[in-house]
Amino acid sequence: MITKVPMTIAGAAKLRAELHELKTMARPRIIAAIAEARAHGDLKENAEYHAAREQQSFTEGRIAEIESKLAHAQIIDVTTLPLSDKVVFGSTVALVEEESDEEKRYQIVGDDEADIKSGKISISSPLARALIGKYAGDVVDVHTPGGLKTYEIVDVQYL
Repeated sequence: MITKVPMTIAGAAKLRAELHELKTMARPRIIAAIAEARAHGDLKENAEYHAAREQQSFTEGRIAEIESKLAHAQIIDVTTLPLSDKVVFGSTVALVEEESDEEKRYQIVGDDEADIKSGKISISSPLARALIGKYAGDVVDVHTPGGLKTYEIVDVQYL
């Protein structure tokens, strides 16, 4: 049985856009490059041909990977969930790290969407696993590579 992988609407849209670009722009460009390289003659020693074929292989692999991810995605629109102070997949959580009193804000997203620089953490990260199911006002302990950290959940939003 294949399990569904959670993904936000924005994450699915980003994958669909990449898939569209690969199919409509990259694939035709590579096919043209292969045809041009074939026209140069002997394929055994034709570096352009081999490079284009390698690029084609990578592109077709990425297309298959994206199609598979989208087929197995459970796309979740957090804006349709009933409002609550509970941390769930897709919610945006404001935290205060108790030791430094530093406030951070993260959205809990699917593994493929995670980007710490833009404040998106993976559902499978230690921090997200510690936060899921908790409520605003709760204090959570998180085992991080840097040691045990304690956070207070200040706010939960469904953006």
